[in-house]
Amino acid sequence: MLYLTFMMDMHSRNQYLKQLRIEYLRTKSKKVKGRLLDEAQKRTGLRRKYLIRKLRVLSNLDKKRVKGRRRKQVYDGDVKVALVKCWEIFDYPCGQRLKPLLSQEVQRLRELGELICSDEVADKLKRISARTIDEKLRHQKEVEGLKRKYHRKSYPLLYQKIPIKLSYEQDRTQLGNIQIDLVEHCGQSARGEYMNTLSTTDITSGWWEGEAVMGRSQEVVFNGLKGVRNRFPFAFREIHSDNGTEFINWHLLRYINKENLGFSRSRPNKKNDNCFVEQKNWTHVKKFVGYFRYDTKEELGTLNDLYRNELRVYKNFFQPVIKLISKERIGGRVHRKYDDPRTPYQRVMESGEVEQGVKQKLMKIYISLNPAQLKRAIDDKLNRLYKVYQQKNKTQGVALGKKIKPNTVTFLIANTQPLSVT
Repeated sequence: MLYLTFMMDMHSRNQYLKQLRIEYLRTKSKKVKGRLLDEAQKRTGLRRKYLIRKLRVLSNLDKKRVKGRRRKQVYDGDVKVALVKCWEIFDYPCGQRLKPLLSQEVQRLRELGELICSDEVADKLKRISARTIDEKLRHQKEVEGLKRKYHRKSYPLLYQKIPIKLSYEQDRTQLGNIQIDLVEHCGQSARGEYMNTLSTTDITSGWWEGEAVMGRSQEVVFNGLKGVRNRFPFAFREIHSDNGTEFINWHLLRYINKENLGFSRSRPNKKNDNCFVEQKNWTHVKKFVGYFRYDTKEELGTLNDLYRNELRVYKNFFQPVIKLISKERIGGRVHRKYDDPRTPYQRVMESGEVEQGVKQKLMKIYISLNPAQLKRAIDDKLNRLYKVYQQKNKTQGVALGKKIKPNTVTFLIANTQPLSVT
């Protein structure tokens, strides 16, 4: 019974009640009528009082369906076709902007042979209202939106010259495949000119180099990249960047072609294609420098002194890197296998692509290093950077007539370093 209740539509239910009404009206016994009502209630799912009203001599079961009269359509399909044509010619304006154009330009378009329609359609186009234009073009606007959504995006010719490479397509077996990225130091506002860190890392060994640059112009970033390249202990094979114009420009492309290097880029808004350097942006830059705004020459010199001397040596010689060997999905879990942790220096020394003379130089540097002393030197330079930041804020506060007290605790939390700032 319950199954019939859900399967019975309104038309079938009314047919059933019409046949039941004949038996319901013929019987005089209240018990029989009660049983009929119980049965109808189970089969239709309707309330008892409502069933009693429907089973009367005259009820809504006797109503005949009356076809409603439709209002005659003034702006029919022919008008809509001509309207869409005019809308495309005038670069898809809204109804308010298209209405005056139709009243003035429809006849000219017909004379020029751009719009083919009857005189009746032309008259309708001249007197159609702005609201009706928007209503008639509603469906066409949806169609055009879908076309733009799924249309292949067109990039400038320069972007088409540089191939896109996903993470798994990049060579992880040879040294010299470098991922590059910019890390901003703008604080809470991106207004004006501020410092950026040019972060570069080798995919195979994990060797990292950084350079602070003022702004993000093409020339500044290009010069910073040339300086970083000279500090790598091995030659570059290919450079992989994101889609920023600080990297995708003719300065860098001409240089790469001249040096016979490879050049590839990530997909737009896909950071996983540049995952190796994105990881280093936190562990090697933000974790030390923090999230303050640096925009003076003194801060630039202090930060470059840190990058070029202590930080690069500390990270490359004494910070082990774990590389992913394989990844396999078994059931609902992903099982990953990693190799033994080794520093970038150890991976470079194990490689057969590096010359023996370079390895000997690296070994001399390694023997001369004291990791504890390096860590103290890094902390001292971070303290110096913060003092420069404090002094800058005090100077700006005096110029604005305000007394600014930088929060030392905020700096310590932002840098996650156990500094002792006096």
